[in-house]
Amino acid sequence: PFTCPPHSPPNYKIETTTSTMTGLDGKHEGQAVLEDAKNRWCFGRDSVVAAIEDIKKGKMVVVVDDEDRENEGDFILAAEHANKENIAFIIKHSSGVICCGIEQDRAKQLELPPMVAKNEDAKCTAFTVSIDLKEEGMETGISAMDRARTFRALADPASTPARFSRPGHIFPLTAVPGGVLEREGHTEASVDLCKLAGCQPAGVLCEIVTEDGAEMMRAPELKEFSKKHGLVFTSIQDLRLYITEQKGAA
Repeated sequence: PFTCPPHSPPNYKIETTTSTMTGLDGKHEGQAVLEDAKNRWCFGRDSVVAAIEDIKKGKMVVVVDDEDRENEGDFILAAEHANKENIAFIIKHSSGVICCGIEQDRAKQLELPPMVAKNEDAKCTAFTVSIDLKEEGMETGISAMDRARTFRALADPASTPARFSRPGHIFPLTAVPGGVLEREGHTEASVDLCKLAGCQPAGVLCEIVTEDGAEMMRAPELKEFSKKHGLVFTSIQDLRLYITEQKGAA
């Protein structure tokens, strides 16, 4: 099932039929319903426009993926705008394992190879070796201030491999070249949103957990959490449709 028909609550499901009847276009009904759902907005085009504007302003946003994928929401923030305050907020409300989506070419420039030779992650999340900034004033690398400095350095086009120590407390992730149009992951969403906002293609991302930290926060709770904290709430599905729309208009 896909969870985002137009103007529906986040936990709504479209039930696909198992009928073998075939329409005039040669597609089975279930397939046609699913494909139609994949071309519908979840929270609307305006949610993506608002997310882009907030990323541009240095704010974080909340982005949810599909229920049949991870069914999780991530904070996303342009790495160049990371500071001790917004990283501390992310740490407080998240798993604490904060990553940074970057492009594959950038990982090569900074000599950040894959974390493992054989990626066995269920979603093939492309972790590189972990890093910390290696400069005067850094402590252990784990504090919000230290992590913010490392994120900003990752986004800095002038950074070289020598600026970073390995391993560290920041986890770079490489996005596929096609972004969310190729892989509907938060890694790609973080890079795509930064690029759309005119920022460097390096996006801080981290999964949001429930208040007690015991479970992942799901769409209905994420929507309320975003409202409570004044954060724009959008989806990877909406981002994918927005980018497709922009490419069609180009």
